[in-house]
Amino acid sequence: MSVRVAAVDLGATSGRVMSGRISGGAEPRVEINELHRFPNGAVRAGGSLFWDVLGIHRETVAGVRKVAETGPLHGIGIDSWAIDYGLLDRDGVLLGSPYSHRDARTEGVAEKVVAEIGAAELYRTTGLQQLPFNTLYQLVAARGTAALEAADALLLLPDLLGYWLTGVAGAERTNASTTQLYDITTGGWATDLCRRLGLPWSILPPLRDPGSVLGPLLPDVARELGVGADVPVVAVGSHDTASAVVGVPAATDRFAYISSGTWSLVGLELDRPVLTEEARQADFTNELGLDGTVRFLKNVTGLWVLSECLRSWSERRYQDVQLRPLIEAAAEFAPLRSVIDINDPRLLAPSTAADPMPERVAMIAAEAGEPVPASPVAISRCVVDSLAVAYRRHVRTAAELAGHEVDVVHVVGGGSQNELLCQLTADACGLPVLAGPVEAAALGNVVVQGRALGADLPDLAAMRAVVRRSYEVRRHEPRDGLDWAAAEVRATRRAG
Repeated sequence: MSVRVAAVDLGATSGRVMSGRISGGAEPRVEINELHRFPNGAVRAGGSLFWDVLGIHRETVAGVRKVAETGPLHGIGIDSWAIDYGLLDRDGVLLGSPYSHRDARTEGVAEKVVAEIGAAELYRTTGLQQLPFNTLYQLVAARGTAALEAADALLLLPDLLGYWLTGVAGAERTNASTTQLYDITTGGWATDLCRRLGLPWSILPPLRDPGSVLGPLLPDVARELGVGADVPVVAVGSHDTASAVVGVPAATDRFAYISSGTWSLVGLELDRPVLTEEARQADFTNELGLDGTVRFLKNVTGLWVLSECLRSWSERRYQDVQLRPLIEAAAEFAPLRSVIDINDPRLLAPSTAADPMPERVAMIAAEAGEPVPASPVAISRCVVDSLAVAYRRHVRTAAELAGHEVDVVHVVGGGSQNELLCQLTADACGLPVLAGPVEAAALGNVVVQGRALGADLPDLAAMRAVVRRSYEVRRHEPRDGLDWAAAEVRATRRAG
């Protein structure tokens, strides 16, 4: 059978709605087409950063309506970034705009929680990397607020959008597992942890597996979309990285992946979590994937740094700076001249006129005794080189910690279009890099919907075979000539 769906894929800087079609036959193929794109970003108000979630909902509905206007619609799936949430009162009404994870309210909270619970116990329970903005820390920062005291339910962003389409509340597991509120060994919410921290665990909604059906559309939503109320909303891998990993066109299990975008998620797909003390010390995270798999990975500050540099330059005297020619010029610049710890926490916050991102990069390099990059080309090369060094370090560390052989690195997402970054990743890792598809998250969204709606895709291998048949990738072979081990030592020394 042929299945046609709407895939809503939301990123921190833009959202898109795709039509996705899986053909029938002995060798099905998948095709996606972008029908609606809209800008996204945190909004500063009252000194805090929020998401315009009602605007995101409006654009989601507009995009799904375009998919419905151009052909049959068999299902809808939504994936987005992780961690952030909305609070609902007992009438199901949103209690204010959701905070962005980049808001400053969580500063210092993680350290207080670790002092109270202990880092080792937190890791044994949740298996997560210590990121200062995890949902757990956001809730601890919100203790005593009127909104949290009035809350009846907490919904992560894709679950909130699905709730507005169906009226059914829940938490899809791939996203729930990123919150540091999920017990990675029991497969349920970490309610004892919540009690010890004085958090209202009763607001955590029922859990559901990726690929399950939330329910049909609400009648008024169906009328607005111009479709029948029996069109289902499917809980895909609602964390965009979970969907992107489904969309990795791997032919074997001996691969590492890099989902490269605003963030870079560097890791492996495993059948069980790695909860050793060595994994905790390396700050690796265990998040859930499709069909009971585990995404053993490291969150790396990604192309966010470069995009914030571009935004800063466009607002100042470098108004003609464009990404493609900048990367082309950076490819001709001296390699590994300056490398920095790309995960330096000072690179997390948005660039501002008073604290621009290019100056932060230069300052971190200066503090480390590196040649200070000054021009846009030098700073861009520093960022890309530093990302490749980080990818090398974390691919190798993941493989060692998990005892997992890696023959190839798949780079998917927007960063797969950056040929300089992909080639440097191959050079740094000493492994072939297969770049693409760009829209891996949307493809993963579509094939999971397809299976839920009856397509013959029994497992991850079948889903990935469909992606391989449908989309070409670029192969980058590793080159010799640069001392990546020494560059890693330089960056590692400053990381620790």
